[in-house]
Amino acid sequence: MGLFDRFKKPAVNEDGQQVVKVTVDGGYQPETVRLAKGVPAKLVFERVSDKGCLEVVHSPELGFEAELPLNQEVSFDVKTDQRGEYDFACGMDMFKGKVVVK
Repeated sequence: MGLFDRFKKPAVNEDGQQVVKVTVDGGYQPETVRLAKGVPAKLVFERVSDKGCLEVVHSPELGFEAELPLNQEVSFDVKTDQRGEYDFACGMDMFKGKVVVK
């Protein structure tokens, strides 16, 4: 995985919301999501492989936990009112990712 696979700049939809798709395939791609402070944001997870323990994603810091059905998108709104780094992980906390709000 190269440097550009690890970080992804969010797209902004017609409502002005930052949207980042995270592909779940033996880990999280990108594993670090960067968001602008104060701009509404959404993470969209899609599990495309049944490798590993990635059927669940959770983040106590961001306030979400959900099952990730294979080949279906699951989205979460993310608050961006405060700068910081917020972790997300699989159900067993073996695979991890991070949201950075700047």
